[in-house]
This record gives sequence, C-alpha cells and structure tokens, in this order.
Amino acid sequence: MKNLQTDTTDQDTTTKKQVEVMVEIKDLEKGFGNLKVLKKINLKLYKGENLVVLGKSGSGKSVLIKCIVRLLNPDSGSIEVLGNEVSTMNKKALSEVRKKVGFLFQSGALYDSMTVKQNLEFPLKRIRKDLSKDEIHEKVKEALENVGLADALNKMPSELSGGMRKRISLARTIVVDPLIMLYDEPTTGLDPVTSDEISALINEVQKKYKTSSIIITHDIECARATADRIVMLKDGEVYTEGTIEEFNQSKDPLIQSFFK
Repeated sequence: MKNLQTDTTDQDTTTKKQVEVMVEIKDLEKGFGNLKVLKKINLKLYKGENLVVLGKSGSGKSVLIKCIVRLLNPDSGSIEVLGNEVSTMNKKALSEVRKKVGFLFQSGALYDSMTVKQNLEFPLKRIRKDLSKDEIHEKVKEALENVGLADALNKMPSELSGGMRKRISLARTIVVDPLIMLYDEPTTGLDPVTSDEISALINEVQKKYKTSSIIITHDIECARATADRIVMLKDGEVYTEGTIEEFNQSKDPLIQSFFK
C-alpha cells in the first residue's frame, strides 16, 4: 500500500508496465468558487481491471469521474482516456472518445417518457449507425438478458423498482460495447440484497465485455465484491492505494473506519 500523492514518480511493477493504461490522470485539480474539491490527483486505470475509488461523501469521488468524460471541466492537470488528452480536445473529438466510455449515473438517468426498449435503442441509434433495425433489436435483447431483465422490454421506468432501474441503466450503458465503464455510486439507495446483485453484475460485465472500470463508492461491501485495486480519497486528495487484502489488514485508523 502506498500514498500516491507523495509518490509522484512512476513506480509501477514490471507486470503493470506491460499492461495497457486505459485512463491516466496527472495532477488533476477542480474547484467550485473557493472550495477546492480535487487537489493534484494522480491515478491510472489499467486494462481489464476494476478500480474502486473509495472515500467518504464529499471527498471528490463523483467530481473525479465527471472530469474524466468532461461533464465537468478540470481547472488544471492532464486526463488521458485511451491515449487521448480529453481536457483540451474539441467537442467533436470528445464525442468520439465518449462513445467508448460507459457512464452509469447514480440516479440511473433513464428517460421517463421512453419504454425500456426505447431507452436502450436511443444510444445505439446515435452511436452505432451501422446497425440495422434487426441488429439493434438483438443487441437490446442481449443487453437485457445480461442484466436478467429480458421481460422488461416494454415497461416504463415508472414501473420499475430501484434495483430494476439500476439494472436497466447498466444494460443501456453496455449495449454500445464500451471499452471503459464508469460507475457512480452504483449501490446507493439499494437494499443489501440488491446491492450484492449489482456488485455481481459489475463483475459479470467486466468478464463478459472485457471492460476496464472505475467504480466510485463509499459502500465497503461493493468495494470488497468488485475491486481489483482500491484508491482512497480524503479531502480531495489521494490518501493511499492498494489491494483489498492490504486494506483489510491495514492498521490505519481512517482505513479501519471503513473496513472494521
């Protein structure tokens, strides 16, 4: 386990040096007025891994992933996604990068006036214009089957439970075959059983679609279930990073407050 903020040199292991970096963030800063939310953040997401960004509410976790796809513009620093510097690229180039990144919003962000089928068709028609009507239907059907909700095709979002809405939102995200997944508090507001199901789905998506994922959470059970590696934020800074085993064994009072 190490503190990334004081260890700014590249000390990756030989194994990790051989692994493709999907997202690389250097010295990222973001504030709102006089409030500095992110302070010199440095981290990498490696190909095929689930990286959990853990921290208390208000530590800057959600702001971090919104900066990655420029839903928020960073104040300074560098953000490379799939080798592209997104912090300075134009709107057209940014749109092309975003097509390869799936974002599961905390609220789910389904279109309430559309059926489940229409919600999933919408991004396909915008991003995969090469697909025929039948091919779109098959991809929608497959995505719903992969989240266990094939029978929800013609339902409206208002007819779905919180857990079902989250599953449909995940289906809508994976239907376009993203290379990178960003999960913003995927288990917030869900009961423990449903939270476990969503965590299991995150792992299934990783295996089936070969995605590389950043999972923002303060839910320690979600972190335990999904993390290949954990980065902990504190007051807008990277406090430390390590494996789930290292966090479990740590004697650090802040880490123990999560993992006790």
